[in-house]
Amino acid sequence: MSVQFGKCNFDGKPVDPDDLEEVRPVLAPYGPDGEGFICKDNFAILYRSCHTTKESRREQQPYISLSGAAITWDGRLDNREELIGQMASELSRECTDVEIVAASYERWGTTALGKLIGDWALSVWNPKDESLILAKDFVGTRHLYYSVEKDRAAWCTILDPLVLFAGHAFQLEEEYIAGWLAFFPAAHLTPYVGIHSVPPSSFVRLAREQQRVSRYWDFDPKNNIRYRTDTEYEEHFRIVFSDSVRRRLRSDQAVLSELSGGMDSSSVVCVADEIIGRGLAETPRLDTLSYYDNSEPNWKELPYITAVEQRLARTHRCFSPGVRP
Repeated sequence: MSVQFGKCNFDGKPVDPDDLEEVRPVLAPYGPDGEGFICKDNFAILYRSCHTTKESRREQQPYISLSGAAITWDGRLDNREELIGQMASELSRECTDVEIVAASYERWGTTALGKLIGDWALSVWNPKDESLILAKDFVGTRHLYYSVEKDRAAWCTILDPLVLFAGHAFQLEEEYIAGWLAFFPAAHLTPYVGIHSVPPSSFVRLAREQQRVSRYWDFDPKNNIRYRTDTEYEEHFRIVFSDSVRRRLRSDQAVLSELSGGMDSSSVVCVADEIIGRGLAETPRLDTLSYYDNSEPNWKELPYITAVEQRLARTHRCFSPGVRP
C-alpha cells in the first residue's frame, strides 16, 4: 500500500516546502519504493510508492492530467480492461492504473468514481477552480483522512502526519471511541476532533468556504438476481467468489494470505491456489501465515490448518514469533 500526503491553502498563500520535509520520515516506511512530490504555489503533495504490480513500477505520481489536475492514487484497480475498452482511443493495455483513473476523471468528472472497482484512495487537486476532491472505494478498504482549519486543508492516507504536525493538540472524539468500543465506529470520524475520514462510497469536495460530502454509489434494492434452482445460485457464487480472489492476486510479487483454518480463510487460500495452478493469476506464489497456540483449550485450529496445507502445492506456513506450536 502506497501513501500520500497533501496540503492546500484556499486563500492563495504558498505552502511552505519545509512542511513536506518534516512529513517525509513519517511516510517513508509506508512507501519504500520511491517518492514523488509537487510543491507549487498554494498546494503541495507528497507520495511514497509501494510497488505491487508491473504497471505500478512505471507510475509517476502525483500525476498531472491533461486539464492540469494533480491526481494521486493509492489502490488496486480491478476493472482496468473494461475502462480501457471504453476509452480505447485514449488508453492502451500498457497504461498504469493512475493513467486510467486520470483519463476516467477527465471524461466523466466525479461520475467516474462509481466506475472505479477495487480498493483505493484518491485525491484530485483542480488548480483552475482551486478545489480538492478526496474519495475512496465503496467499501472503504483504504483510509483517507483530512482536516480543515480556516482556509487550509491537509489530507493523508495515514493519521500520523495530520496529528503530529498540526501545531496544536487535539481533543478525543468521544463518539468515535464509543463506536469503537461497540465495534462499529462511525465511518466519517477518527479518534480526534477536527480530523475526519472520507466515508466509503463517497467523495469530499473542499474549496474556499465550502465543504461538501457526496455519495457516488449506493446499494440498489431493486437490483435483484433470480434463479430457478439453488444450484444456479451456488454456481453464480463460485464465479463471483473466484473472480474476487483472482483480482487480489494481481501482483508481480508473492501474495500473503492469513490461514486460520476456518471456512473463510480456507476457502480463499484453496481457491487462490487453484487459480495460480491454472495459470490465471499474475502472482508467482501464494504464501500463508497462521497464528495458533495449542495451549489454548478452545483454539485447536492446527489440524484444520494442516489439512488445508496438505491440499496445496505452492504454499508454506509461517508462524509469528513467540507463538508456541
